[in-house]
Amino acid sequence: MHSVSVGHPHMTFAESILSLLRTLRIDATLPKGVEVLNPYQDANVMKLCASFYDRFYNDTRPRRLIVGINPGRFGGGITGIPFTDPIKLATVCGIPNDLGRRTELSADFIYRVIEEYGGPQAFYASFYITAVSPLGFVRDNKNLNYYDVKELQEAITPFAVQSMNSVLEAPVDKTKCYCIGEGDNYKFLLSLNKTHGWFDEIIPLPHPRFVMQYRRKQLQHHVDNYLTKLSLP
Repeated sequence: MHSVSVGHPHMTFAESILSLLRTLRIDATLPKGVEVLNPYQDANVMKLCASFYDRFYNDTRPRRLIVGINPGRFGGGITGIPFTDPIKLATVCGIPNDLGRRTELSADFIYRVIEEYGGPQAFYASFYITAVSPLGFVRDNKNLNYYDVKELQEAITPFAVQSMNSVLEAPVDKTKCYCIGEGDNYKFLLSLNKTHGWFDEIIPLPHPRFVMQYRRKQLQHHVDNYLTKLSLP
């Protein structure tokens, strides 16, 4: 049974994560036409990330991980903060930015969950959102999930493992991990966890974009489902 990884004894959660973000890169050869989305190469994005993580993670409190797929062009792919579009970053998190006034469907859902959990201060004190691939992918100017192309999934597997190992250098509660996506992302994360033994249990959650596009009439039901599972002891 896991408990909490102590991480670097002299580093805050924020310092651990910012150190990781500055060094993220994929060295593998990717399938033709696939490009990497790496917002952390932009100095302005890194300043925003520093403001965000210093505000919400400037401590050594253990968090549980919520693991998405990979960033998209209009949320984390712009701001560098998972499931956080420029508007949420400014209006909800209190971090002004000049990234454009764009909303993102998945961010709309996640921030509704965050609001009902008690707001960003309470939510981010308990959880850290990351992704199987912390860097995103585009092809033909469209978002691409790492599992949409078998060769891409195979190519980024070492990067995904290295990234997760780096995240776990922060103080993480390894007893439970939440996986955003109940299909391919969950299946892949389970297989990696079977090999590497990161977490005792992985709990799947429906993907916010699926809820917002196809289950919007049951929106509150899915928000409540998130809140129930995130509140498990």
